[in-house]
Amino acid sequence: MKRMLLGVGNRLSRDDGVGPVLAERLAESDWLAIDCGASLENAAGIVSRERPDLLVIADAARMGLSPGTARRLPRSAVDRMLVSTHGLPISFFLDRLESAAREIVILGIEPADLSFGEGLSAEASAAVGSLARVLAADPGGIGSVPPLERIAPPEARPGESLEGTTGSRYK
Repeated sequence: MKRMLLGVGNRLSRDDGVGPVLAERLAESDWLAIDCGASLENAAGIVSRERPDLLVIADAARMGLSPGTARRLPRSAVDRMLVSTHGLPISFFLDRLESAAREIVILGIEPADLSFGEGLSAEASAAVGSLARVLAADPGGIGSVPPLERIAPPEARPGESLEGTTGSRYK
């Protein structure tokens, strides 16, 4: 089974870097793991060429859950939940890749800190470590990450702003 992970996010916004850090941690596994930074669309050619059986897109997501909580996100909610600022809506990217990957999973990790600076919070770092171990050990390990059961609008925590987050709704 060919597995690919695209880690999306900005490492200079603390927990927004969960996707790239997860990609980095999977680099020594049998996953083809790519740190996309904030430009997910730059990986479209690689995904089309590699044609993975499983494509996982990992990013910080405001889900209204405890920091460090990971969930599989419904496609209908990704454009308004994922934290990273992308050049194109993720739904647009997903539409273009449906024929390139047999299965696409969007993995969101609830951030604790999106302030300017490097390094993940303790909660986000623990989540990334746990996810990296599960995914590297088990080809079907993504199934152990529960799906998001309720879709709540993202909320800013005290001292934080949602300015710059993706706010469009999936069509």
